[in-house]
Amino acid sequence: MKIIIQVLFFMFPWKIRRILLNKIFKYDIHKTSKIGYSIILSKKLLMEKHSRIGNFSFCQGIDLLHLKEYGRLGTFNYITGYSSYLKSHFSHVKNRKCEFIIGKHSAVTSRHFLDATAGIYIGNYTTFAGIKSQILTHSIDIELNIQDAEMVEIGDYCFVGTACIFLKGSKLPNNSILGANSLLNKKNEKECALYGGVPARYIKDIPIEKYKYFQRKVGFVN
Repeated sequence: MKIIIQVLFFMFPWKIRRILLNKIFKYDIHKTSKIGYSIILSKKLLMEKHSRIGNFSFCQGIDLLHLKEYGRLGTFNYITGYSSYLKSHFSHVKNRKCEFIIGKHSAVTSRHFLDATAGIYIGNYTTFAGIKSQILTHSIDIELNIQDAEMVEIGDYCFVGTACIFLKGSKLPNNSILGANSLLNKKNEKECALYGGVPARYIKDIPIEKYKYFQRKVGFVN
């Protein structure tokens, strides 16, 4: 029913759609923000100033989708998760939050699969680039024979290349690059670094003071 209602809302101009989404779905969409022809079925949606969601993205099953100021979620993205309000799975995971947060001036581009069961946190001025990357915050623990979950973190001023995979519990630290087709499967703490490979490993330091990407004050790179 909620999908049908949102599809019907497409017939209205955005200004009216925003009012309807805020009133009927109890969302909090700033007047300067905008959603294209996308279906957003998170329990809560918070869109701060000048944030954007493109066309044909679909979000369901998560407790919170939050785009901070000038945050962008592009086209044809699929966001899903297992709500923390449901207790039949992951009851052993303490303080689990099923949410997806995109930081200020950060962008998630197109055609990515994002599982936010244990939380996905993308920092400020970060680009989740290319196409067909995956973030998986849950999987089966073979040893214990249970479903397990752990959040995924991507820091500030990061760049994620095309077709990367993040497994549960992985972390890309601030001012770092993850090369295309990489598999990140653990927490990394060394900042200002290039990571890459399957599984991803530290490759070299990045002299961030020499690269304009790491100094910019506007998120979207033209």
